[in-house]
Amino acid sequence: MPGDGGDGDEGGRGGEARLKVVDRRQLLFRTVDVEQLIGEDHPARAIWEFVGQLDLTRYTEQVRSVAGAAGRPAFDPQLLVSLWVYSYSRGVSSARAIERLCDHDPAYQWLTGMEGISAHTLSDFRVAHAEALRELFVQTLGLLSAEGLITLERVMQDGTRVRACASSSGFRRKARIETYLKQARKAMEELDAQTEEESSRRVQGARKRARRERRERLESALKQFDKLKASKSRVDRVSTSDPDARVMKQAEGGSAPSYNVQIATDAAHSLIVDIEATQAGSDYQQLTPAMERIEQTLQRAPDQVVVDGGYISSHNIVRMAKRGIDLVGPEPGASRQRPIGASPISTTA
Repeated sequence: MPGDGGDGDEGGRGGEARLKVVDRRQLLFRTVDVEQLIGEDHPARAIWEFVGQLDLTRYTEQVRSVAGAAGRPAFDPQLLVSLWVYSYSRGVSSARAIERLCDHDPAYQWLTGMEGISAHTLSDFRVAHAEALRELFVQTLGLLSAEGLITLERVMQDGTRVRACASSSGFRRKARIETYLKQARKAMEELDAQTEEESSRRVQGARKRARRERRERLESALKQFDKLKASKSRVDRVSTSDPDARVMKQAEGGSAPSYNVQIATDAAHSLIVDIEATQAGSDYQQLTPAMERIEQTLQRAPDQVVVDGGYISSHNIVRMAKRGIDLVGPEPGASRQRPIGASPISTTA
């Protein structure tokens, strides 16, 4: 009969509902087919295949581990380059963030074969091969250009303020940084003088690394003062945590340690053809260098460049005209909100 499923309880149940309890304290062993973690058309696969076709010999020149000799094998440059390229395509630029993603994100697990990789390895690779990575960017653009995906008929140039991993309160004058540097060097000497009994090898190694990194940052900060003096800048303070950063005005108001990242994009397929992080607080001085880099990389200048009012100046108008580049942008001094139907200026050689 309907409802006859127990001892007469309402709804036909014979007692309290039996539910499956979530147990998060257990340890599980699972069989994972790494190849099936991502689809056949996933961008990570395309990046891996693309990087595999490039000349990566420059990345192995500094590898000390060789076949037939003792030593731990080094990470394959194809993996490290692919991780950075895929991460940048996803807007991830932090080595620590990549390390975390390798633990749980399927695309990163596929790239690494589910093997962990430390943030220090990723960061050191990027620093050690900065020039080679830039050359990789050139090779990529050359390949895309050869396939007709980059035309340079119209390039869009713009800048954006990217906040640095530094606090505004961490900026110090030269005399204070010199004092900190003396203290850091003294601390390094004290660590070197310690015996293994006084400090375990692992702890001592971690402390040495932290002290060394702080000393290197302070030395880099002192070098920034030399650059500021050479450029006759009025800036008299430098960050001790990110010496290259500069205090810049933010779009939402106020100021913060930042970089002015310049990006040039080919309008045909929205592909980036130039990117540069600068210390300049304004954009108008960055147009000519960007066009020079594009011309050096792709062996030709853009036919047209479209910019906003931050790039419009008599200097840039003349320079673009001499290079034969059609400069498109708002009239000097014009309001950001133009009347409907109003045309921007265009200067052609």
